[in-house]
Amino acid sequence: MPGTPYTLTLPNGLRIVAEHLPAVRSAAFQFLVPAGAVTDPDGQEGSATVLEGLAYRGAGSRNARELSDGLDALGVQRAGGAELEAASYGGALLADDLHAALEIYSDILLRPHLPADQLGAEQALALQKLERLEDSPSDKLFLRLRKAYYPGNYGRTALGTAEGVKALTAEAIRADHARRYRPEGSVMAVAGRFDWGALSETIHRLFGEWAGAAPPFLTPDNTGRERYVHIQKDTNQEQIGIMYPSVPVGHPEYYATRMALSVLSGGMAARLFTEVREKRGLCYAVRASHSNVRGSGAIVAYAGTTPERCQETLTVLIGELRRLAEGVTEAELTRARTGVLSDLVMQSEAARSRAAGIARDQYVLGRVRTMEEIREGVEAVTVEDIRAHLQRYPAEDFTIVTLGPVELEVQA
Repeated sequence: MPGTPYTLTLPNGLRIVAEHLPAVRSAAFQFLVPAGAVTDPDGQEGSATVLEGLAYRGAGSRNARELSDGLDALGVQRAGGAELEAASYGGALLADDLHAALEIYSDILLRPHLPADQLGAEQALALQKLERLEDSPSDKLFLRLRKAYYPGNYGRTALGTAEGVKALTAEAIRADHARRYRPEGSVMAVAGRFDWGALSETIHRLFGEWAGAAPPFLTPDNTGRERYVHIQKDTNQEQIGIMYPSVPVGHPEYYATRMALSVLSGGMAARLFTEVREKRGLCYAVRASHSNVRGSGAIVAYAGTTPERCQETLTVLIGELRRLAEGVTEAELTRARTGVLSDLVMQSEAARSRAAGIARDQYVLGRVRTMEEIREGVEAVTVEDIRAHLQRYPAEDFTIVTLGPVELEVQA
């Protein structure tokens, strides 16, 4: 597995983390800029998405066509987009072309044209994404679930609102870029094959003159959250979402949470699949996962079922979430550990996934967990650790959202 990452903080506050993967011929990079939905200007929700898209419509000495052609000529497989807490920019390519790609991305981040005559096109794309939510009930459910759980800014979506997107002007977008696209608070991550000395020199040259601090991070707060929300929709399916408090990444008991979730929802042998879907045939999809934002963690569970069986599905789903606290077997834990470690090995060997992982760690935790640290954390968890953890952090205090033709009976 990869070793200790290289770290560097420029005088302007930009934090860089880089992990060498000697077995690969590629390199991947990711920038996280604190310009996500949570800090969108009030009344201009959706600015993060429109601004990120507009940044690719010309930057530095290149117009939109030249910028696209330049990235394509380098074979950059682009990734990123506006997210809840940050705007993400990055890609993967052959390692020999990494420095040339960073040249272009320095223009995209620091010197975008943000052309006024292209704003309408980006607004139209953003509005289309909002409209498509009506054709994706599960996506609509999860967005409403987070809004119910986090009543404030952390309940937003990077898609914004139709009103917020329509309110954007070229002047507002440029002011937003000047306010939020700053080095202090931003993270750059690189993973793959590179020479650290040469990479450090390039980073200093390209980003050393970038200046300013981004707005301060907001604290996620679920005070006053909603307990049950039903979205009426005339369909032949019922979507069920549950969210409740847990520990965040970085908490001493995080790995107990991770292993418990793997027992619960780590594949076709996991409890939710076997108990809710296979034995009872209650739903066509069921799963649970960990949701993490800076300083806050939660468990999110989902089931897709029929209107006729939705009440029973909710009852059994909650029952399985709670039954986990009664204990797991050694066989379940062994199977879960094998699955998690297998995923870990595959992530460690892929430059793109590792770049995303170390960028997120640095952004959320302020440091990067090595693969060895994560492996040791996973392997150290015992069945007693899981039982004790779930008794301290039980499945309760739910926020529940349903979408479909049937409003369920939910106890407060």
